[in-house]
Amino acid sequence: MSNTAQTLPSGRVALSQQSPAIALGPLDGRYRPQTAVLVDYLSEAALNRERVHVEVEWFIHLCEQRALTGLEPLSDEQKSGLRAIVADFDAASVAELAEIEAVTVHDVKAVEYYIGRRLPGLGLEHLTPLVHFACTSEDINNLSYALGIRDAINHVWLPAARELVAAVATMARNAKATPMLSHTHGQPATPTTLGKELAVFAHRLGRQVQRVADTEFLGKLNGATGTFAAHTAAAPDTDWPETSRSFVSHLGLTWNPLTTQIESHDWQAELYADMARFNRILHNLCTDVWSYISIGYFHQIPVEGATGSSTMPHKVNPIRFENAEANAEISCSLLDTLAATLVTSRWQRDLTDSSSQRNIGVAFGHSLLAVSNVLKGLDRLDVAQEVLAEDLDQNWEVLGEAVQTAMRAEAIAGREGMDNPYERLKELTRGHRVDADRMREFIAGLGLSEDTARRLSELGPGQYTGLAEQLVDRYLD
Repeated sequence: MSNTAQTLPSGRVALSQQSPAIALGPLDGRYRPQTAVLVDYLSEAALNRERVHVEVEWFIHLCEQRALTGLEPLSDEQKSGLRAIVADFDAASVAELAEIEAVTVHDVKAVEYYIGRRLPGLGLEHLTPLVHFACTSEDINNLSYALGIRDAINHVWLPAARELVAAVATMARNAKATPMLSHTHGQPATPTTLGKELAVFAHRLGRQVQRVADTEFLGKLNGATGTFAAHTAAAPDTDWPETSRSFVSHLGLTWNPLTTQIESHDWQAELYADMARFNRILHNLCTDVWSYISIGYFHQIPVEGATGSSTMPHKVNPIRFENAEANAEISCSLLDTLAATLVTSRWQRDLTDSSSQRNIGVAFGHSLLAVSNVLKGLDRLDVAQEVLAEDLDQNWEVLGEAVQTAMRAEAIAGREGMDNPYERLKELTRGHRVDADRMREFIAGLGLSEDTARRLSELGPGQYTGLAEQLVDRYLD
């Protein structure tokens, strides 16, 4: 390579020419350790491997079904040999496919020729025309994407998401009885427990995980415009819809019987909406935890040797949650775009989906990275019990709700002197700090029944948490 190609106009070394390759994006660079597992399912190489897989299985299926005159089921040895083409797909295979595609200028056609090269070694050269039989490229692509997405969801994203939900749920159970001052509209409000608030997030995230787990992965194989035209022209007596249905089902997908040239991608839009919603709830968890850290409800456990700030030695920044926020937002933007774009195709086919779907792995990667960072962040948190207790003790006015509601109940029961309960507590508490003595003095002078007066006088902000602890026990699972 010439020196000119190795340098930039500024005279600096061209990093793009260095070996090994230097990544353009962070998922293949800085964050690769957290996201590399997705390469096995959603990379270009993985897509090509799935294309080979689909083509091989279609070849075998046609023989098994005797879909054409003269076809017979293959021997076990022949089927094993064909499936070995998929199992042995490696870096050399990627390179070979690239060489073929450089001539064909068509990725799926390159896969067809790649498989065809291997048939003579299996004694199947006479069946070379069966490779890609009656298929349009989209027959292979839609099934290949569905398989890759399904496996990425089941083997990567769902395990990570479930680990996160379990971690939040464990924190919720551990802190289910830890009282905490609530902040509605940012103002002191009816106390809760830290565990109950975390349980809300575990429950919300868990629902989205279940929706993702219930995804129906659709696929089609019906020709250039979804009519089985080429199929019936070649073999009019074969039940091609049934052959297609059984093949798609054999792959572990749900058959879509009515499409244009492309599978309509509606299932992808549904999946991406659920994933984006998970990301947004995760983002909400991050902002809440970040805020609790900022007011001292959580201590961050320092990482040995780590630097919080380059100039302020005392700082331990909540970077895991900030990183997760950013990556959740990027993932959502991509997932939203994919969901909006993929459900529309001009007439029977255009190629907008082809370019869009190449970014599925990026969208998944940023979501996975967000999950990874939240897990690491949660693992470095310690509940600041003393701060929570002090905050509660500084806000006795939050018992105003309890007192005025008890007064309403006594008024309904016929007790005299319980008029204007809200207004009387408003006068006591709004704009005023109320300590324990003042609140108990006020309660004693209301003329409540002995039982109610005793119960309220024994109540402090730290005990005014209702059924928070029981809600965690009863409903978190």
